[in-house]
Amino acid sequence: MERYAVRQFLLSAAVLVVVSVVGFVLLRASGDLAQRIAGSEALAADVEKVRIAYGLDRPLPIQYLDWALNALRGDLGRSLFFPEDVSTLIARRLPITLGLAALGLGTAIIFGILLGTISALKPNGLFDRLALGGAVLGQAMPPFWLGLLFIIFFGLHLGWLPVSGSETWRHFVLPTAVLAIATMPTIMRLTRSGMIDALRADYVRTARAKGLFPFTIVFKHALRNALIPVVAIAAVQLGALMGGSVVLETVFGVQGLGYLAWESINRADYPVVQAIVLVLGGIYCILTFISDLLHAALDPRMRAQ
Repeated sequence: MERYAVRQFLLSAAVLVVVSVVGFVLLRASGDLAQRIAGSEALAADVEKVRIAYGLDRPLPIQYLDWALNALRGDLGRSLFFPEDVSTLIARRLPITLGLAALGLGTAIIFGILLGTISALKPNGLFDRLALGGAVLGQAMPPFWLGLLFIIFFGLHLGWLPVSGSETWRHFVLPTAVLAIATMPTIMRLTRSGMIDALRADYVRTARAKGLFPFTIVFKHALRNALIPVVAIAAVQLGALMGGSVVLETVFGVQGLGYLAWESINRADYPVVQAIVLVLGGIYCILTFISDLLHAALDPRMRAQ
């Protein structure tokens, strides 16, 4: 188990390095950063002064190493638009994105496990077909499009909920629902397949032969084993929800890390964009590492290997 943990940790660290390099290179390949900082009407001499001032005249590997070493010390630079350090800016916005992603994932887990369990009790029945059809529909709808529909119907037409901002809990209801609908199908289908396999296992037949109550068989014996892949994938889904927050937070005006990324891209605030790519990539790698460890801890077959 220890060797497996070390190997997965080194793999996650390597992935994070690759993500940081790719993000750094792509940002500079998107155009002349010095020109964008100076403005479209700036003179060539002014652009060159900006290039020298921000170190953009140095070779690209030197720029990356300098930025990476500073990032390891916790120095992510200063924003070009906001009057504060990038670290402070991200620390203020990150909890909002984390909270929104956690609410969406928690809602998806509750309803996904419930629907998957009920569907597995009678495979190919009416409820099972309706649930699978809803899962396909939920995965097919782009979150931003569903978010716009929710804004029009629940916010503008019915007036039940606010459609923009992050001041109160009511502002998080609609984006949480969108995230849950986007994530629930994966959890429901994993639970359903795991429950179908578990209900056909020998230990469940033994439990039935002993005369145990169906509720006990389903929720104490079968479900506990069926949830192993769900628990393992939940951490990865949390990282995916955070990574996809840029579009959804922009749609609902939630002042989180995704909205900050959108603002920074529009304003050519490249230190903030680089830092957000690094932070989101790091969170995703950490959650993937935790997911691997949970899977290994819960599944005896992986521990044996």
